[in-house]
Amino acid sequence: MVDADQTFVIVGGGLAGAKAAETLRAEGFTGRVILIGDERDHPYERPPLSKGYLLGKEERDSVFVHEPAWYAQNDIELHLGQTVDSIDRAAKTVHFGDDGTQVHYDKLLLATGAEPRRLDIPGTDLAGVHHLRRLAHAERLKGVLTSLGRENGHIVIAGAGWIGLEVAAAAREYGAEVTVVEPAPTPLYGALGPELGNVFGELHREHGVRFHFGARLTEIVGQAGMVLAARTDDGEEHPAHDVLAAIGAAPRIGLAEAAGLELADRAHGGGVVVDERLRTSDPDIFAAGDVASFPLALFGTRLRVEHWANALNGGPAAARAMLGRDVIYDRVPYFFTDQYDLGMEYSGWAPPGSYDEVVIRGDAGKREFIAFWLKEGRVLAGMNVNVWDVTDPIQQLIRSRTRVNTENLADPHVPLDSLGA
Repeated sequence: MVDADQTFVIVGGGLAGAKAAETLRAEGFTGRVILIGDERDHPYERPPLSKGYLLGKEERDSVFVHEPAWYAQNDIELHLGQTVDSIDRAAKTVHFGDDGTQVHYDKLLLATGAEPRRLDIPGTDLAGVHHLRRLAHAERLKGVLTSLGRENGHIVIAGAGWIGLEVAAAAREYGAEVTVVEPAPTPLYGALGPELGNVFGELHREHGVRFHFGARLTEIVGQAGMVLAARTDDGEEHPAHDVLAAIGAAPRIGLAEAAGLELADRAHGGGVVVDERLRTSDPDIFAAGDVASFPLALFGTRLRVEHWANALNGGPAAARAMLGRDVIYDRVPYFFTDQYDLGMEYSGWAPPGSYDEVVIRGDAGKREFIAFWLKEGRVLAGMNVNVWDVTDPIQQLIRSRTRVNTENLADPHVPLDSLGA
């Protein structure tokens, strides 16, 4: 039973934490809600950092989840620029801030997110080496790309994943020269496999991006604190004025680990282990967003999902679970990207090795198609490229676990919603 004397604490000032706070109030919780974030900015959404805001097409204020006044209006105690140092599970307290503030919690939500993985090579201390995770990173990188475009400068991007490719697209739109270094044989190899990764490779080549596959950066060369070039393990050297490390993100588990909460192994993406209610190994502590490793019966595995939709939906689900509602978090993973004139949505989960067939509906050459990843005739994932309003039927196909006729699946004239019945 939840009452007005209870205190719910949320650690993490991103989308998951902000939406959890919003949901607590929307569901009628009248107790204290304390939201602690280690950034000085109000909670914001991250997709614009590598898309609209980075491109200069969206204003800075558009990234924020709520207007700043919303928090006081809804009696959310907001502590920005504050780091939580520890959790005392026995006393049910969190300690944060320079003065060691201690607050009691009845329920605690960890929405600590993830942090960019760092390049462990010489030269990463140079001024022109960048990461992209926070609003401050995006502001800095936006200025860098503007300058590179004006001066015909060159950026080397380590990693051909979503962030790497979105920044490559932005850099080319600014007019910068771009080289992407990637150890896999295609872009997005871990997400899309070799069959569809090449679609994005060709897209970027058409826009002037150079790729160097099968290689890793080994050194960033500089002079007087500035970047001059990036070297790879196969002996190549690429001229560069700036370097972006886009080699993935790691869940921020330090706080949970120190508190003795159960953690997922690397095979399941790491992160904090939660059950289908997003509850950790401590029944009064929950986790959501990038840091949470949750069970998804649909795929018979445990997943940690680093995408916007997981934070958007996971925060509210955790809030309802904290209130004692009957919650089962089993959303089909979903993400999207925008690169040049290509818009894409992806639903499901089909890493390389998990599927035995890829079916294309439409024209991949024109980049207007839907791709389906199947295992034994059942759809594991679907990706629509410049084809819209099909997410619901794609997700229904995934959820149905129905064997589909692949000829019908590939035929644009056969309605998708007729295949999963």
